[in-house]
Amino acid sequence: MWPRVTVAASLLCVGAAAASSGLHGADLRRGPVPELAREYATVTAEVEITSDPRLTRPRVRGDQVTPDSVLINAEVRSVEGAARTAVATRAPVLVVVDVGSRWSAGGARANPESRQMPGQLGPSRQAPGRQAFGGAPEEAVGPAGAGGVRGSGVRSGVQSRTSWLGLLPSTRVRVTGRLVPALAGGDRFAAVLRVRGRVVPSVVREPSGTQRLAGRLRAGLREATDGLPADARALLPGLVVGDTSRITPELDEAFKATDLAHTLAVSGSNLTIILVLLLGPPGLAQQVERRGLAPRLGVPLRATALLGGALTLGFVVVCRPDPSVLRAAACGAIVLLALATGRRRSLIPALATAVLLLVLYDPWLARSYGFLLSVLATGALLTLAPRWSAALRRRRVPPRLAEALAAAGAAQALCAPVVAVLSARVSLVAVPCNLLVEFAVAPATVLGFAVLATAPVAMPVAEALAWCASWPAAWIAGVARSGAALPGGGVDWPGNWGGAFLLALVTGGVVLLGRRLSRHPWLCAVCGVLLLLVVVQPPPLTRVLTGWPPPGWRLAMCDVGQGDATVLAAGGGVGVVVDAGPDPALVDRCLRKLGITRVPLVVLTHFHADHVAGLPGVLRGRAVGAIETTGFEEPVDQVEFVRREAEARDVPVVRAAAGERRRVGALDWEVLWPPPGPASRPDGPNDASVTLLVRAAGLRMLLLGDLEPPAQQALLRSPAAPLVRGVDVLKVAHHGSAYQAPDLIRAVAPRLALISCGADNPYGHPAPSTVAALRAGGAAVLRTDRDGALAVATGTGGELRVARD
Repeated sequence: MWPRVTVAASLLCVGAAAASSGLHGADLRRGPVPELAREYATVTAEVEITSDPRLTRPRVRGDQVTPDSVLINAEVRSVEGAARTAVATRAPVLVVVDVGSRWSAGGARANPESRQMPGQLGPSRQAPGRQAFGGAPEEAVGPAGAGGVRGSGVRSGVQSRTSWLGLLPSTRVRVTGRLVPALAGGDRFAAVLRVRGRVVPSVVREPSGTQRLAGRLRAGLREATDGLPADARALLPGLVVGDTSRITPELDEAFKATDLAHTLAVSGSNLTIILVLLLGPPGLAQQVERRGLAPRLGVPLRATALLGGALTLGFVVVCRPDPSVLRAAACGAIVLLALATGRRRSLIPALATAVLLLVLYDPWLARSYGFLLSVLATGALLTLAPRWSAALRRRRVPPRLAEALAAAGAAQALCAPVVAVLSARVSLVAVPCNLLVEFAVAPATVLGFAVLATAPVAMPVAEALAWCASWPAAWIAGVARSGAALPGGGVDWPGNWGGAFLLALVTGGVVLLGRRLSRHPWLCAVCGVLLLLVVVQPPPLTRVLTGWPPPGWRLAMCDVGQGDATVLAAGGGVGVVVDAGPDPALVDRCLRKLGITRVPLVVLTHFHADHVAGLPGVLRGRAVGAIETTGFEEPVDQVEFVRREAEARDVPVVRAAAGERRRVGALDWEVLWPPPGPASRPDGPNDASVTLLVRAAGLRMLLLGDLEPPAQQALLRSPAAPLVRGVDVLKVAHHGSAYQAPDLIRAVAPRLALISCGADNPYGHPAPSTVAALRAGGAAVLRTDRDGALAVATGTGGELRVARD
């Protein structure tokens, strides 16, 4: 009997899934939108917004930062092609609105290797043309003009960004843009609609009343938190309604590194906390002595259930009825029901039913990592956590601590393999960090929802509640930052499903070993101390075990991908940093490994993004004396970025001048380039690179920044020419580009040439011709893409020693 029922139910589920997938797939092929996308047609369309607009994170590509774009899920309701005839349709699309400047101010070249110069060492390789979001070649876009980005253009960009980000779901707008195919086959969008030109959306139908109410509530929450410290101001809207627009990239990375990112998203725990406040302790939910707000107010049990349903519905509306929110509401309700009834085992079928219904509602959830992580975490709370909690209580662990440890450990055990696929990294501090923030999440969430409810009617009360909520929110952010700052907080792991399977095996082995070790307290203590040493990695112990950094190192070139970041040792945890690379996390990790805690000076050779975008990582948790820059202030957007970062941390910004000499301890250096005066105005940012001659422990090191042949040849003609001859170490200009002056390489004649470049970079750096020329002059050539981070020291006989990290 039961086997037949099981087979019949399975076949029914398969049939329902096939039907649902077919209906959703038909939306991708129906109507004129797919055909117009294959033709890359420019159309005028009326689209209905179906999700929150979201701003893309800036990314460094080469020496530029990608422009800001607003991404919006929408449905095309009517479309006009070349025939100018409106056709009614219903097709899901991703709207991509370009709202930022793609080009550097002043017409700076995106790739200076695109032209040949006399004396160039060999043929250069241009970066392949970038593709549009959907795979179509991008249109050529000229710079704003020789004078730089116009002020009106900046203002129009801000106005465009604000207008698009302010749209609510259910709003209908009329836009003109280009339809391109979706990025990959099997995507949930019939096409991508690219909107260019910093246009303001033309609204043809206002959002629904429900969405306007939800929008006012969210706006009130943001307004009430405006006066809070930065971390609390960013975190509270994320805890309450999943609004992460204020989360900085630095804070976002910290939450990811500690596996606390789930606190920034709308999750089932948000709903569970609110319902627990209503019902009281879950174990007493159906008993006479139940607690909570509802029984204290005399609300009967059935009315309490209806009130809980209304709260759940309000939660879904305020946080937007996206599939992720529906998933969170379903999973949160299941966990609460499991705790309330005490019948965890019987609710495994309930979880399976909820998952099935959600996938039938939206088949694309079957490909969602977030959905998979939610299901795994919920399953862990229903299956592993109770057993582990009971085992801990048997070993005399206090009940509440046992439940918290079991819940965090079980969720981490099941979710870690999937997280490893996404991040190619395994966090060793996830469980303790989750335990440390657990007691702060509930008060922050409850107070945040109180702010949400009171802001529209009593803003002063809402601001007072927000101030109270800022304390637990700041604690959560502090735990994330502290955990992410630990040198051994995570280990690299294969970011594929093979790596996930391997991690699952390792996790199973650790669990089995832990059961055995739990019978021997001394062994547990020893393992705990060893794990603590691995995570904290005290510099003296790390140096003994790994040899990094080598004793007496003078110069270190960090491995920061396609960019530059060099550190000059001044002794006692003090270092001068020359350029910051493109990624704050990478340069911060390099400085932590080198033991640098104080930076008297940061030299930014020029303002290209691959040299300055990592500046927040240098400033993170370190005492910085000043930032020195070139006088050629382009690109403008990166100049403003550096100034904002410096002002936020009260670090003065000074300008380098040729002939300037400085000294810190046994380290001294001289600025050789660029020369002062308007007559020496360089051709672009690269030729304005600050060039340093550094002396330390008898070594002479020349750092060329990204100087190109015109400036390299001018340097040889300058009064500083005698100083650059016969140096010991050369930081090769422009990542080893083919765009070099042979005369300078022959004059410098370094014993060691260091090249900072990223693995598989699209520019072909370093050029084989440059490497060959350096080796022909007698230099040993090392490069970060193959050799990793490099540190230079001197031996007893004056010979150069190089260590690799």
